[in-house]
Amino acid sequence: MSSPSKEELPKIAVDLKSEIENEHKLKPAETEEKVVLPSKEEIEQEKTHQELVKGIESFNPDASLKHAETQEKNPLPTKEIIEQEKAAESV
Repeated sequence: MSSPSKEELPKIAVDLKSEIENEHKLKPAETEEKVVLPSKEEIEQEKTHQELVKGIESFNPDASLKHAETQEKNPLPTKEIIEQEKAAESV
């Protein structure tokens, strides 16, 4: 495969070529940065959040949880106790 010759290359229209060559006709333009990069604090917060989510996703409850017995510290009164209190208040 050989390079195309000068005659085989596509031609540029004369008016387009003259516009490209005339640099001084271009108007100056102000550039604006529209993408604002996150701050260092935002990056750290995102890393912390991702680590937390990763820890939750990879948590194995079978390996690290132990059975716990629940103890009721404030039991509700029985029906008999409620009847005794009602009788004591009515006297």
